[in-house]
Amino acid sequence: MNTPESMRLDKWLWCARFYKTRSLAVEEIGKGRVQVNGQNAKAARELRPGDTVALRQGVVARTVLVRALSGMRGPAPVAQQLYAETAESIAAREQAAEQRRLAPEPAASLQEGRPTKRDRRSMERASDWGTRWRASVED
Repeated sequence: MNTPESMRLDKWLWCARFYKTRSLAVEEIGKGRVQVNGQNAKAARELRPGDTVALRQGVVARTVLVRALSGMRGPAPVAQQLYAETAESIAAREQAAEQRRLAPEPAASLQEGRPTKRDRRSMERASDWGTRWRASVED
């Protein structure tokens, strides 16, 4: 099979398995989360080997060098041969992952959470809530 000389950016992102579907790739490109050679790109932009693609997948930012083009989406090991991630991108990704790992757990800052059923019953027993409020008209 002949490899194409150039191909659409959205199709390459899908073939290289950065996004699960081409429509997701188009959506991310439309939001400005993908740049080619330092410039915002459109989904139909022609991509060639040697181009640099900067993209974001959720919180993960990557910069990759296009090594090859493929006319079809294949298995992950084949897709990984289509690009080479830059050393700066790998270092930045590892540093961001380390920061996320060392970040405090948001729930740890809560001193008390929602009371359990047992806690609620003991609070009701401790207060005189039942004696202050009555539904009867006998008073």
